[in-house]
Amino acid sequence: MIQSLRIRNIVLIEHLSIDFHSGMQVLSGETGAGKSIVVDAVNLILGNRADRGLIRSGCEKASVEAVFSVAGNREAQAILDREGIEAEGETISIWREITASGRNLCRICGIIVPLGLLKELGGQLMDIHGQHEHQFLMNPEMHMRFLDRTGDASYLAQMEKTAAACESFLAIHRQYARLRRESEQKQRRMEELTRNLQELHEADLKEGEEETLKAEQVRLMNAERISGSLRIARDSLMTGETEPGCLEKMKRAVDALDRLNAFGEDLKQLHDRCESLYYETEEIAFELSGLLEKNGLEPGQLEKTEERLEIIRKLERKYGPEISDVLKEKTRMEEEYQHLCALEDTLEETARRHKQLLGEYRQESRILSEMRRELAKTFEMRMHEELKELGMEKTVFRAAFSEPDGEKKPMPRPVGDDRMEFLISPNPGEALKPLARIASGGELSRLMLAMKTLETENSGADCMVFDEIDTGISGRMAQAVSEKMIAISRKKQVICVTHLPQIAAAADHQFLVSKRVNGENRTETTVEELDRSGRISEVARMISGAEGSGREAEAYARIMLDAAEQMKR
Repeated sequence: MIQSLRIRNIVLIEHLSIDFHSGMQVLSGETGAGKSIVVDAVNLILGNRADRGLIRSGCEKASVEAVFSVAGNREAQAILDREGIEAEGETISIWREITASGRNLCRICGIIVPLGLLKELGGQLMDIHGQHEHQFLMNPEMHMRFLDRTGDASYLAQMEKTAAACESFLAIHRQYARLRRESEQKQRRMEELTRNLQELHEADLKEGEEETLKAEQVRLMNAERISGSLRIARDSLMTGETEPGCLEKMKRAVDALDRLNAFGEDLKQLHDRCESLYYETEEIAFELSGLLEKNGLEPGQLEKTEERLEIIRKLERKYGPEISDVLKEKTRMEEEYQHLCALEDTLEETARRHKQLLGEYRQESRILSEMRRELAKTFEMRMHEELKELGMEKTVFRAAFSEPDGEKKPMPRPVGDDRMEFLISPNPGEALKPLARIASGGELSRLMLAMKTLETENSGADCMVFDEIDTGISGRMAQAVSEKMIAISRKKQVICVTHLPQIAAAADHQFLVSKRVNGENRTETTVEELDRSGRISEVARMISGAEGSGREAEAYARIMLDAAEQMKR
């Protein structure tokens, strides 16, 4: 259950704190006072979509913080344990901030969490039912979801098994469909791959080949210039045609110094240095001769190099920006070719698996359908009991299943193969008809409340919020609805936004939502928990429809509060 709520800068609320209680409590106040704003703030805490329009005018951000008791809430505790979040005793705190820039920040017990986790946990803490759910009730596609929510643990387990079987089948179905498309295009694709692979095999590209060829191209384009310089350097060192080369002169110097070795260490060192320099120069001369020989131009060598580079560039334009990309594409095409060669065997095995998984899904769906029809019988019976207590004792309610047209079964769905719609006959003698065609606003409100009453037995959430679910009812029916909410509040914490005095009087606690203009000449919404005297005044206002209601309205309000207390006892 929710223990407290703190709101900052949400629409008309600058700063607001509400401490909630167990049992049934109502939020009342004049139209436009801001009751729905409190529900919007609760929705933020539960992980629902954040509308930046909720941020108070002139503010850059808004925040909501709530404290929940999770004592006995096994579903919520399981989520916390899975995420490694420790509760603070038996309570947890949830904080969410939204900004004008669209940034969201969520924390559970001080730990930043993704919005998806907040939404998952919120579903186990509170169950909010508003006027918009009437629209869901008018949509036949949603009816089976209402029925399924009343199923017990074994029923929900079968729903999970059916959904898992459906997911497995759909995965193999997508794979099977893809393989069949490939099979239809197999011959054309294999011919295309054969041409491409032949081109790549003939090219026989190597990693690093392009860089080597580019360097060779530069060398060949400058071969004459390089050879000339190499020849000058070599001839300068080695013996020339007309005069001795550098090496010969150095040899003469070494021989001359060799004759002076016995005349001192300093002369011997000069000899050794000169000799070392001679051998180094000789080695350079030999390398220059080798380079000069290697740099010689063969006929057509430059043209061959440029042709090879053009082949590489053509393949790079076709398959990738670099040789490495071309080689990866070659490997991929080889694997695809092998896959297509084995496609018939793969297709045959996938078809067998496709048929097997479809059979498994149909079996699980059949079991679920049998359980769903039994659940529907119980649901119809219990709905009749609930509607009787809500003044609709003559209403006939049916969960009508429709069979698929023809022999072809529908495509598997996670919820099974059933199609179901709620039908009612509000008056004796009238035929059963769809809700959307004949149900009034008041009837929809009571139908929804009846369903929610049945749902509470299997709902893990400890708190149920009703946001003006009493729309379209009044008088004796309003009293019946209030009694039904009291019954729910014996099992769950109930928070109800209402405009009906009968429901307000039935609450254990009542909060007044009102607007005022503050000292800064800005409108703000406030929430005040009412004592006995305040409740009498507020219920009297709800009865008479205006402030400053007379003594008769206050007297009747007193009677309604006393009667509600007596009924609870």
